[in-house]
Amino acid sequence: MRAFALALPACLAIAGCGHPPPGDPRGVDRDEVLVQVSASGRSDTRPDEAGFVAGVSTIAPTAAAASAGNNQAINRVVVALRGLGIRPEDVQTQSITLGRIDYGPNRGRFEANNRLAVRVRDLAKAGQAIAAATEAGANILSGPNLRVADPEAASRSAYALAYRAARGRAEAYAEAAGLRVARVLAIRDAGTDQGPDQLAMEASMDMAAAQVSAPPPVMPGQNSSEVRIRVDFALAPR
Repeated sequence: MRAFALALPACLAIAGCGHPPPGDPRGVDRDEVLVQVSASGRSDTRPDEAGFVAGVSTIAPTAAAASAGNNQAINRVVVALRGLGIRPEDVQTQSITLGRIDYGPNRGRFEANNRLAVRVRDLAKAGQAIAAATEAGANILSGPNLRVADPEAASRSAYALAYRAARGRAEAYAEAAGLRVARVLAIRDAGTDQGPDQLAMEASMDMAAAQVSAPPPVMPGQNSSEVRIRVDFALAPR
């Protein structure tokens, strides 16, 4: 037991001498210089789907009458959307309200509201879907919100542009300092900004005005996506 107790410190001392001192925690070697670069990249993508809100507002003398009339009207809207090929999973109830009106010419009557969030996967049918909803009785509209179904794919080219910008900036630093870019130490995603992707249309109309002869034009335009990255480069002597 004594021999073991005396030998243990010697073993620890030998093990400690066998390991080199830790290197730079930033990942650069002794003859290298760390440069940290922030850069951004932007890509423009054509939207391929649309979303809008269609609703029905119904006013009647009693709560039961307002609710019944509203249910009939919103169901007509749903049937019209289905007729255009809008799938059930692309129509979601956003809100249902029923309340007494305490002001204005309809004071003492009841108002029922039902709003649906609609997703149109075929952008060419967005105008037709809006027209079909209003013709079926929708007198509340909001949207359309034009978007890209796969935003991650749309951002890939922006990331490539951001990295090329970061690399070019690092090479400029290296050339000015008489060095070269030796390697990439780290790449960090600093976030994504989606540019304006909505052409807003807010409307509230009576049932007579809801009858339209032609669908409204929905112009896709382009959506902008901007990404930001931070890249650590190791610069070394030439």
